[in-house]
Amino acid sequence: MALTIAGSDSSGGAGIQADLKTFHALGVYGMSAITALTAQNTEGVSGISPVDPAFVTEQIDTTVGDIPPDAVKTGMLANAAIVEVVAEAFDRHGFAGFVVDPVMVATTGALLLEEDAVAAVRSRLVPRAAIVTPNAPEAATLLDRDVETPEDQEAAAKALVEELGAAAALVKGGDLEGPEVMDVLYDGLEWRRFSAPRIETTSTHGSGCALASAIAAFLARGEPLAEAVAKARAWVRRGIENAPPLGRGHGPLDLFSRPDLD
Repeated sequence: MALTIAGSDSSGGAGIQADLKTFHALGVYGMSAITALTAQNTEGVSGISPVDPAFVTEQIDTTVGDIPPDAVKTGMLANAAIVEVVAEAFDRHGFAGFVVDPVMVATTGALLLEEDAVAAVRSRLVPRAAIVTPNAPEAATLLDRDVETPEDQEAAAKALVEELGAAAALVKGGDLEGPEVMDVLYDGLEWRRFSAPRIETTSTHGSGCALASAIAAFLARGEPLAEAVAKARAWVRRGIENAPPLGRGHGPLDLFSRPDLD
């Protein structure tokens, strides 16, 4: 079982909808606590309505009190008050496999986390994370430093673990320039560097959500962290390669493919 704590995407390509589709595709029972409603499509976000933090707490406590999750993933948290109640829920329930995706900006450029909430993510969620999964711009914001090269990614991953307290960090390189995309994983002891040719496509809406959710799903299935990341990356890459031609902007991935789970 896996729980996603994130915002809703009305177009179905990211957020709660992508998370639950990912859980289902990977053979994991999915549950959700919604932090915000959004009105959006492949071209942009036209409106955001955060959920009352007390009701976010009620969703989490009611759900996990009945069905304890094997992994928990966070996505869009909207504001500092919601970040705080999620951290408090972690302390009450002791979530295993806590995957923190520090969602800040949508693929289309819309701001999904209020600026004053960044400090709360940095101090309240990152230290509790089994793994934090920022892209390069998100890592730069969390650490207040440039992340523009593979060397910067490595330094950022190390800082997220050794300075901010995450158990592991995956710093993604999809937003950086170059024909190859490299993601860097560091767990305080070992490094893994994942590199693959860049796929020239606009069908990347929800790719970060899907990756973090896939990691959570594989952790829920009992995979070691590095293997969960490797399998999640391969699954998301296949989703990008096989993306359906939907919308006029940044389309969603193919979230229906099922890997060999035996």
